[in-house]
Amino acid sequence: MLSEANVAAVWLTLKLATITTVILLIVGTPIAWWLARTHSKWKGVIGAVVALPLVLPPTVLGFYLLMILGPHGPIGQLTQFLGWGVLPFTFAGLVVASVFYSMPFVVQPLQQAFEAIGARPLEVAATLRASPWDAFFTVVLPLAKPGFITASILGFAHTVGEFGVVLMIGGNIPEKTRVVSVQIYDHVEALEYAEAHVLAGGMLLFSFLVLLALYSRKGTSTWK
Repeated sequence: MLSEANVAAVWLTLKLATITTVILLIVGTPIAWWLARTHSKWKGVIGAVVALPLVLPPTVLGFYLLMILGPHGPIGQLTQFLGWGVLPFTFAGLVVASVFYSMPFVVQPLQQAFEAIGARPLEVAATLRASPWDAFFTVVLPLAKPGFITASILGFAHTVGEFGVVLMIGGNIPEKTRVVSVQIYDHVEALEYAEAHVLAGGMLLFSFLVLLALYSRKGTSTWK
């Protein structure tokens, strides 16, 4: 059975992953669409910035986010001016950090899905006098559905598995910023291996099911 502290960590992790995934789908869709369609010289720069968390150590990203969001950083000064306080060591700070850290896992599958559609369906929609907005919502979104499913799964799963960034930004505050990965770390530090096994085993099973779902979709040619 899960202890009260473990249940709180699991609930907080699921809440963080859900909110982060929704935000990333809203923010990442226009970014992915622009990257898939543009011929701008800035495409490479924006694409590299989006993909940066794939190669950057989480502690490095967490450190710079801590500086930017902290009391002396530009965003931290803005949030203080607006009366919101500072974001580090709060749940809101975890959400902001998670959005940055998980962005490539949402944007890249969406970009690939948009690129796979090609220009022909949009040209046909235009000949039928569909506006760009109509064409996007009635043609692009249905055709890109597999990409949205993949992006949602990857974004959610990657956020669930975060450790370095959430520890740097959120710290280790019970029921506020202590997610599952940090809770496992605490159990190991305290030599509470039985408690760690419960959470780590759950994470292992969750990760396997995510990969199984993705590779099963790929095997049936529904994931492009």
